[in-house]
Amino acid sequence: MRVVLQRVAHAGVKVDGKVTGAIENGLLVLVGIAPEDNEAVLRTVAEKIVGLRIFEDSEGKMNLSVKDVNGRMLVISQFTLYADCKKGRRPSFTNAAGGQIAKELYERFVAICEELMESRVETGIFGADMKVELLNDGPVTIVIDSADLAIKGN
Repeated sequence: MRVVLQRVAHAGVKVDGKVTGAIENGLLVLVGIAPEDNEAVLRTVAEKIVGLRIFEDSEGKMNLSVKDVNGRMLVISQFTLYADCKKGRRPSFTNAAGGQIAKELYERFVAICEELMESRVETGIFGADMKVELLNDGPVTIVIDSADLAIKGN
């Protein structure tokens, strides 16, 4: 699983000109699912995101989590995070999970995030052509790859 987090002042996603998800103050989470991902990977990454201290405290230090600041999350599926650009000029996406498996894992990831956040998580529409707008706060952008984490239960 690969995730790109962006701390945002606001973010939104549209499909066919219609807003499907929008937040103020929180995290835009772009999610790429790999074929080998499972419940343990999803939960470990979700826990990392929700607990990551990347919001400023009263002294201006990144010391608070999205939950600590009553922030929101917008989670967007993005298989292109698994682009392989080693050969030629056209990326290969064979390292990304395909179709129904990716959709089920993405939806499970969103549910885990909602459980951990104790609130609704905004989303796009899996597999749709989405237009994402954001105002990056900081800017703060962080990449998390499950291959770099100790996965509980694996």
